[in-house]
Amino acid sequence: QVLLVETGGGLVQAGGSLRLSCAASGRTFSSYAMAWFRQAPGKEREFVAASGWSGGSIYYADSVKGRFTISRDNAKHTLYLQMNSLTPEDTAVYYCAARYGGVSYSPTYDYWGQGTQVTVSS
Repeated sequence: QVLLVETGGGLVQAGGSLRLSCAASGRTFSSYAMAWFRQAPGKEREFVAASGWSGGSIYYADSVKGRFTISRDNAKHTLYLQMNSLTPEDTAVYYCAARYGGVSYSPTYDYWGQGTQVTVSS
């Protein structure tokens, strides 16, 4: 079992930055592929970024490439998402997810956090 808790969301003006964190319980954090997804009101949950178990394989959605950076600290059991140059289109609830095995672009992850709200004002 893996328990995921996201923090770091909030309200920011367009062009600003936020850093999300996802703290994971369990001793096997380094065995899991980790990802960030987001869901805006009335829309489906969409892939944002993912990291393989070692952090060496990184993937981004085209909409965030060049603005967002995913990273992980296996020693601290923590996943991060640095978000820069935020736009109102980035407004959503952001979810951390864990999956045993490889990265997936679809929400086929085994464990999910409760989500953290990110609101970008224009």
